[in-house]
Amino acid sequence: MNFDPFDLVDASEVPPDIAEALSWSQAERGPFGSPLFYAVETGSTNDVAARLADAGASTGTTVVVESQTAGRGRHHRQWCSPPGAGLYVSTIVRPSSAPTTASGTGASLVTLMAGVALAEAIDEATGLRVAIKWPNDLVVARRKLAGILAEAAAVGHAFEYIVVGFGINLRPAVYPPDVAARATSIEAELGRRVDRGALLARAMVNLFRGWTALSEGRTAEVTTRWRERAPSAVGSLVEWQAGARVRRGVTAGIDGDGALLIEVDGTVERVIAGEIVWV
Repeated sequence: MNFDPFDLVDASEVPPDIAEALSWSQAERGPFGSPLFYAVETGSTNDVAARLADAGASTGTTVVVESQTAGRGRHHRQWCSPPGAGLYVSTIVRPSSAPTTASGTGASLVTLMAGVALAEAIDEATGLRVAIKWPNDLVVARRKLAGILAEAAAVGHAFEYIVVGFGINLRPAVYPPDVAARATSIEAELGRRVDRGALLARAMVNLFRGWTALSEGRTAEVTTRWRERAPSAVGSLVEWQAGARVRRGVTAGIDGDGALLIEVDGTVERVIAGEIVWV
């Protein structure tokens, strides 16, 4: 299903549960979730949000769909997005001060911020305590509950905008066998229904707060809260590809820019990208 993002339905056609939650949360969420574009299906919410951003959409502009046919995670992996089984959302942020470096630091910090915002939103809206796994997964007992993909568009050495996409598994669904073996959902963990509108609203509120912290240079506040939610970032055995070699070490936390620190033979190495395998 292809469409021009400006032809999406307007707020009056947003499902009642989402519209009601956006209404009561309006005073807390700043510009996040306004405007909100809703559709039953699209290829990728990140692609739609990027088209909106290229056309001038401002910070907080958000896309929500019931299903994605081409949802993706890091390294262009497919993100399964069955109809009605999850929250599939992308929102736009435009850096005004920090973080705006072209080294990747900005996108890394935004990913960490979004992880904290969503973990806390799930806790607040449903009572389910989730952990963060570097850099962009929310997990319960090592089973994946949600993923985050922050994609930046740069002009010269500064970011023009960043699209923050996330998918949260709300309820059980039929997944491919390799996904089913490592995935879970909020309702499967709690054994009861959850209010997706309330969860989306809390996510918007927390993204606004987190983005405000980063924009005001309060990165330590974000990284401190991230560490509190990420027990596997310290003391876990991991492997990763470094050129032609597979390296192995023990996680030693993150630095102030959001890079993962790994101790290897008494030396701490800094990993900012790539695939980490948690052994």
